[in-house]
Amino acid sequence: MKRHIPVPKCEEEQMKIRRIIMIVLDSLGVGELPDASLYGDAGSNTLAHTAAAAGGLSLPVMGSFGLGCLTEVAGVPCSAEPGAAYGKMAEKSKGKDTTTGHWEITGIILEQAFPVFPDGFPEEIIKPFTKAIGRPVLGNTRASGTEIIKELGEKHLRTGFPIVYTSADSVFQIAAHEEVVPLPLLYKWCETARELLRGEYAVGRVIARPFAGKVGSFFRTPNRRDYSLPPPQPTLLDRLAAAGYEVLGIGKITDIFAGRGITRTVHTKNNDESMQAVLDGMDSCPGGLILANLVDFDKLYGHRNDAAGYAKALERVDGQLALVVGKMQTEDLLFVLADHGCDPIHPHTDHTREYVPLLVYGRQVKPGPLGIRSTFADVGQTVAELFGVERLEHGESFARRLGL
Repeated sequence: MKRHIPVPKCEEEQMKIRRIIMIVLDSLGVGELPDASLYGDAGSNTLAHTAAAAGGLSLPVMGSFGLGCLTEVAGVPCSAEPGAAYGKMAEKSKGKDTTTGHWEITGIILEQAFPVFPDGFPEEIIKPFTKAIGRPVLGNTRASGTEIIKELGEKHLRTGFPIVYTSADSVFQIAAHEEVVPLPLLYKWCETARELLRGEYAVGRVIARPFAGKVGSFFRTPNRRDYSLPPPQPTLLDRLAAAGYEVLGIGKITDIFAGRGITRTVHTKNNDESMQAVLDGMDSCPGGLILANLVDFDKLYGHRNDAAGYAKALERVDGQLALVVGKMQTEDLLFVLADHGCDPIHPHTDHTREYVPLLVYGRQVKPGPLGIRSTFADVGQTVAELFGVERLEHGESFARRLGL
């Protein structure tokens, strides 16, 4: 049965805000949270350390919004007269992963973190998984994705056995060479794993990690796919979709929310494609929510301790934000924020438990400080109020502080 797509509420003249563009800079933390030491992340500051390592950043758009007022950013001073509302947010949920961060932005606070498996997955999971896919697995350990395909890639080519691994995050990752395991089969294996990983083994995400190349020069392709648990309760996206608003999910947004509350999806492979999809979405979606995740910061740079690459990517996206700002209408709002940290200077390569930025720009917005928000859910509650949908269970709206 074809799914009905709700019609956007674009014609209500009384609406002060008709469209919100929300861009998540995946992993752009702005300093350690008070409990960071419990996660092994004391001293982390993704933005400050990236800027320092690069010898300074040039971010005229985000700098004008007030980004430099959130932490010390080489090359980006605190603007005396910021053109946007700015603040930073603490994560109230347990954990520091993508799913937890995005869910909290949309109103869900997790009291218990997703389970992690630092010693690999138990036989209770691996045995039924290998039986279901009809072959053994390689690895089943905690590892860096780029390193484990170097280590086991040649054996994978010979045997066709998938490489299964995890990280410090709650993930079950399956790596396979695209010429050995076709993408549809890899995705099917991930769906099988997702069905098995329930209850005490309910990891936040199952991730397809396809790679290509020859022995000694393997590389991961852009055809990654994430399979998240469905949110345990209604999110902001569910509220908006139920009320008839369009919710355009760009990048891995649909994967993060298991398709819930998304009325239209654009799958993208990198930051450039995602930012172009945002610009295209501004032409095709005159009302509702455009929600995009920019994954490269996390995937290509944070996890690989590549501060120089992270810096260049930030400057590139800042230039693309100028195009977004140029297309904005009077009744538009732009939110720029993040979901966790991934400090490229930190000794480990995992996510880091940090505050995240909150920048809100629009022609109707009253510029100035928003302070330190106690939860990411304040964003969801604010959007819910602005669009007049049912309140979320968590979060405090700051719509009035925006002058709206």
